[in-house]
Amino acid sequence: MKVLITGGAGFIGSHVVEECLSQNYEVVVVDNFSSGNIENLTGNCKVYQVDINDEHLKNVFEIEKPDMVIHLAAQASVMKSIENPLIDCEINILGTVRLLEYARIYRVKKMVLASSAAVYGNPKEIPIDEKFPLNPLSFYSLSKWSSERYAQLYESLYGIPCCILRFSNVYGPRQNPQGEAGVVSIFINQLLNHEEMAIYGGQQTRDFIYVKDVAKACLRAIESPATGIFNISSCSETSIDDLFTMTSLLTGISVKPLKYPLRQGEIQKSVLGNKKATKELGWKSMHSLHDGLRETILSYRK
Repeated sequence: MKVLITGGAGFIGSHVVEECLSQNYEVVVVDNFSSGNIENLTGNCKVYQVDINDEHLKNVFEIEKPDMVIHLAAQASVMKSIENPLIDCEINILGTVRLLEYARIYRVKKMVLASSAAVYGNPKEIPIDEKFPLNPLSFYSLSKWSSERYAQLYESLYGIPCCILRFSNVYGPRQNPQGEAGVVSIFINQLLNHEEMAIYGGQQTRDFIYVKDVAKACLRAIESPATGIFNISSCSETSIDDLFTMTSLLTGISVKPLKYPLRQGEIQKSVLGNKKATKELGWKSMHSLHDGLRETILSYRK
């Protein structure tokens, strides 16, 4: 079976590529390398340097005719979406619609779409399950929600099976230390480089999930007959202050960070329930935050 992975040279994408190759899938990577890195790709896969909104993307589908598509390419920064909602919309919504249209034309057997815990907004109770009311607080989360709805409608109208995976906060080796999504990477880099540290808020909580667990979830999504929306998470709550303390202890470097108010568009609490993914996809998180952080710090030190 042939799997096309958008954003395959990126942080999450490169781990998904490795996971698919380990199970003997033929892998095709599409990446514009705006944030991805060719050095992240070490296995035997075919690579196209193409933007998902480029007209040449259709040529990739025509040549490769993939059986499955895992769509990971995205504008992933909450702050950047607030600063420039047009670019956020173009990449996350229009890019997704183009992929769905090519999936329809070239008869893709299944589509996996990466979404985000951000679509839930600030919950009144945690953990959040997939039926929880949605309340996007940023253009990024709104664009992810819109993409989900397009995927669901394409499945309804054209019969393209689709798994929508709502990731909690993903961390791990190769993460780009930019924006909220990279808070683990930011802390590790700044500590190892003995840079000035800053924390915005600190009491806000997140559900951190190790990237290798996310990669296995993507694989299960293309292998399973299940469709629909699934939370991919560790189902555990950690404050940013506690994350910093744990990272500091694991690096053996002690620094007192500067504290600033919480930034616009940020969520106060986020913990995703993952029982549906465990039951229907046969997936579960295998790495504790402590073990995942330790592996990530080791990779950065190397």
